Amino acid sequence: MSRLELGGIDLSHSRLTELAKLADQAKPFYDWVTGQFQKLRQSKKNLTELLLESTEEEILQGISLCYDSTDTNIPLLTDGVGRSYQHSKACYYFFAWIIRDAPQQRLAPLITRIVSSTRVASKKMQQIVLAKLIFRYRANVGTFEWDAVREIIIDRLEGSRRSIKGHEKETISRTALVAAFQAYFKKHGNYGRFSSVEIPESQVNIAQETFDVSARLLDNQGKCVARVLMPIKTRETEGGGHAHLFTRDLMQALNAIRAEDGLDYLVTVIVARNWSVREAESIKAYVDHAVLFDLSPNEFTEFGEVAQTGLNEFIETLLSGDLKPKKLELPSINGLEET
Repeated sequence: MSRLELGGIDLSHSRLTELAKLADQAKPFYDWVTGQFQKLRQSKKNLTELLLESTEEEILQGISLCYDSTDTNIPLLTDGVGRSYQHSKACYYFFAWIIRDAPQQRLAPLITRIVSSTRVASKKMQQIVLAKLIFRYRANVGTFEWDAVREIIIDRLEGSRRSIKGHEKETISRTALVAAFQAYFKKHGNYGRFSSVEIPESQVNIAQETFDVSARLLDNQGKCVARVLMPIKTRETEGGGHAHLFTRDLMQALNAIRAEDGLDYLVTVIVARNWSVREAESIKAYVDHAVLFDLSPNEFTEFGEVAQTGLNEFIETLLSGDLKPKKLELPSINGLEET
């Protein structure tokens, strides 16, 4: 979380750091799309060569293969605040991003008008339109190499981030969670013992407790069989009685989720100055993974490298099947009432 300063002025561009992290999480999806076109063309050529050399019909077939895929372990694609797209929408945005701007604001209304006049199904028409755009303008684009696509995705994600109203702290934490899952996918080519992962767009309420960020872990039938629940707690206080009450609130949230479902993992993010070492250690003993930032809330602008590495390692262990959620039998904390 180092600041870039000159003459006492903060020049930091933390938003770029977060956007770049999200864009990098699109690389597995890019590689998967490349693999679909390679399978269709029975070729090991890269995506640029495949798109530049294919006929319009072959491009359409490749796009349709992506849309209609029944593969398990298809990687995520997310919006600018780290929420995962449903698969067909992910395909639409990916191909639209690489060939034209504003797929939702400008292209989608045009497709709707074409669907109305032709009575072709919407998803099929999306594929036809995207194939025509890529075939027509591919020479103008020139390359579909990852480095070029990554720059485009950063730009597109910045636009969607601006248009989506949400809490910045949630966005930062959701981005880190996506990065952890995608780090595993990059390494293993799958999501371990789960078939897929979904990052919901809204908070999750369980037993009157709110969890700001979550991930749904799916089996090969698309059924949610476990969740990662991430409450994000921020406080301006530097300790004392407020910190004590804050810790008690966390314990109540934990008890609620443990009593509700023993298959959920609790990852707590705490942003607070000079947090009590004793209470921090107690929280770590209660939750499956804890990330503590010794910062005031307005200083929390990104997940640092150390925190990200720790979260990656936790998700690695979870997906590999070596980690079970902690049970409701919890250690006591001096001075806190058990609930």
